[in-house]
Amino acid sequence: MLRNSFIFLDKVSHATEKKIWRQNIKTWEQFLEAKEIAGFGSSRKIFCDQQIKKAKEAAWNQDASMLKSLFPHAEHWRLYDYFKEDVCFLDIETSGYYGDITVVGIYDGKETKSMVKGKNLDPYLLAKLLREYKLLVTFNGASFDLPVINKYYPNTIPNIPHIDLRHPLAKLGFTGGLKQIEKELGIRRAKEVQGMHGGDAVTLWHLYKATGEEKYLERIVQYNEEDIINLKPLAEFVYEKMKEKIFLYSE
Repeated sequence: MLRNSFIFLDKVSHATEKKIWRQNIKTWEQFLEAKEIAGFGSSRKIFCDQQIKKAKEAAWNQDASMLKSLFPHAEHWRLYDYFKEDVCFLDIETSGYYGDITVVGIYDGKETKSMVKGKNLDPYLLAKLLREYKLLVTFNGASFDLPVINKYYPNTIPNIPHIDLRHPLAKLGFTGGLKQIEKELGIRRAKEVQGMHGGDAVTLWHLYKATGEEKYLERIVQYNEEDIINLKPLAEFVYEKMKEKIFLYSE
């Protein structure tokens, strides 16, 4: 999908991108090789060629920060397949609405890592861990998770692309909270945490702090793990369905 995209070029809208594809120009290489492209004057073509070469270099070098700067934020979903081996599915729990962070959950598609306040949640270690990835995936992270992390642990989030699944899912007709969308798509959770929501995790945290009972903390971590693990099938669904939505051809 990355090398089929022209949406990052100067003054190229979704409609213009489709016009490019209709000319049988479906890759960066084909764009560069074309002597003329309908709708592009010679000067504009030269400028866009330079933009594509810049994107090609960034892709070759796995320069996630550069690709982030080139692609509009709403189009970062196009980078999922390219960086899927270096993706971080991220979710946090807090002590209250925008309260301090109690748990940070990270999933790389194979293993989960849980960082807990008072145990192993350290800003330096979190920043070091996040620097290992090329892409962040969250649900509602642009409005909640990332602002809260930036509030309590400034300069922790690396300068890499971020896919907030809430927004492309809405474009696909799926609105509401994460758990509701999971049910609509047939994604199940462990019975121990079925029906739990963020407010329940807050309550469990206060019970844990009041009693010292590890069972409350274990349930929060399990709930958080379900959140991050379920982000992967959601991201794959979004990537495939958004491709179908915009593509006029099959890769």
